[in-house]
Amino acid sequence: MTKNEKIKRVIHEANQIWIGEKSKVEMALLPLLCGGHLLIEDSPGVGKTTLAKALGILLGINYSRISFTNDLLPGDILGTHIFSKKTEEFLFQKGPIFSNLILIDELNRATPKTQSALLQVMEEQKISIENQTFELDGPFAVMATQNPFGQIGTFPLPESQRDRFFMSVSLGLPTRRDEEKILINHSTEKNLSSLKPILKKQEIIEIKKEVFLLEVSSPLVHYVLDFIEFLRAQEECNLPISPRCGKDLLLASKGRAFMEGRSYVIPEDVQAVLPFVVGHRLFYHQNIEKAQTYLKEMVHHVAIP
Repeated sequence: MTKNEKIKRVIHEANQIWIGEKSKVEMALLPLLCGGHLLIEDSPGVGKTTLAKALGILLGINYSRISFTNDLLPGDILGTHIFSKKTEEFLFQKGPIFSNLILIDELNRATPKTQSALLQVMEEQKISIENQTFELDGPFAVMATQNPFGQIGTFPLPESQRDRFFMSVSLGLPTRRDEEKILINHSTEKNLSSLKPILKKQEIIEIKKEVFLLEVSSPLVHYVLDFIEFLRAQEECNLPISPRCGKDLLLASKGRAFMEGRSYVIPEDVQAVLPFVVGHRLFYHQNIEKAQTYLKEMVHHVAIP
């Protein structure tokens, strides 16, 4: 079975556990194959954590889960030095961030100080504590869920935190037909326990390299630049679109091309991933789903090369 066939199988199996639009599962998987981080925003009870856990099992990598609460401290995430009576010295005890896939429940319920503990590790895949630096093993990805902006007990994510997320997905409510399947389905935990890994750690590392090396023509690069310039010129877009966002948009387009079995990128790849790459970086006081809807309407305002 080729890597591309395995990816399609991962999507299919995950879609049996999280019942909903297949395209949402594809967009949730894409950052993990590109070496990026994913932000999932929606109201409680729509299956954010279920989808994240299913992908973690199917990818065959180590994952840990951290529930963000308002009393969580940075040391609870990164780790801390503990005095050892045996050696009579302080030893570093690693926190749950030392894993391949980190599932963070309700990221925006933690205070800004605790949220900021993720900034370095998401950017550099390492942490610095008390003049010591600790490297994390690859692959490394954060899948964070958050409740919509404005809900009780939430703290807004700062721009620097939003920009470190490669993509975002808003799952939305299921259709009546899908909700019927959910209502009559067996227990989620039982379904998750039946999943078996399809990909291996080394295969994910190889996929990331292959995606990075995919061919991109000069006109398509300028197509991405045209989108970035167009969005920066819109008055209603009150957050700046960073160069990192442009790099992520191009890499996500490569990732989609790989998932489709192509060795080159086409404009339709850029159009498909644009709302999910840019949506969470566009507005401050607005939910991701609304931002993504806005971007889907803007897609056709930029000429295809």
